[in-house]
Amino acid sequence: MFVNAYESKCERLKKEVGKYASGNVAVAFSGGVDSSLLLKIACDAARERGTRVYGVFLYTMLHPQGELEEAEKVAREMNAVFHVLKVDELEEAGIAENPADRCYRCKRYLFQQIQEEMNSLGVRWILEGTNEDDLHVYRPGIRAVQELGMISPLAEVKMTKKEVRKMAEEYGISVSKKPSVPCLATRFPYGTRLSYAEMQKAGAGEAFLKTLGLFNVRLRVHGKIARIEVDLPDLLVIIEKRELITEYLKNMGYTYVTLDLEGFRSGSMDTEIK
Repeated sequence: MFVNAYESKCERLKKEVGKYASGNVAVAFSGGVDSSLLLKIACDAARERGTRVYGVFLYTMLHPQGELEEAEKVAREMNAVFHVLKVDELEEAGIAENPADRCYRCKRYLFQQIQEEMNSLGVRWILEGTNEDDLHVYRPGIRAVQELGMISPLAEVKMTKKEVRKMAEEYGISVSKKPSVPCLATRFPYGTRLSYAEMQKAGAGEAFLKTLGLFNVRLRVHGKIARIEVDLPDLLVIIEKRELITEYLKNMGYTYVTLDLEGFRSGSMDTEIK
């Protein structure tokens, strides 16, 4: 019987995750679509085997507010053990100056915290959501994943982001269409001194822009300049609502408000990284 490439990846993914779910297993769980799909598959496999799945959520000031509540809701829907770790990586991970290898330093610190916590609970395997697309862009955090022995099932079966979303939708996962939400440090140029106050301000600005019905939104901050990135079809939305947006962002303390004509680009701050 003919099986297409996507169906083959899905079967391989379920088999791979199921192998680790033969014992208690953890998923580094952000509440995004990648880790949610892994958590769902792991929970289904664990239910058959009588094992336990921990969805380990890192509570950090480097991510937009509201992510904790949504992640907990998703984990409860899947009957995972929702396990929260509070971390302060800004100083502990050595990323306060926003170095070019920030993602590597941060990921290494964060996954070490997860490892220590899971080791204390007797959990050996930790799964994380790197997918095939991540392997072809600037993702220095992947090196930390590899060094620490994290398991990346999506990447192992070469599942792309589009395929992840499709499979998540087929499973009925509520965040299947959720846009990616990278850490707020990505809103600032490398070499910029990071502060929780400025990062949370950028996050609040993005939250306001999303109330206008926008999907992919980034508020990149260059000193007093707020540079808005949205999907190309939404450029006109920004133009039409420019007075409202400008007033709101200037009241937050930004002197200049600009619209990036190239539109939304994941990792646009990485363009000068060699």
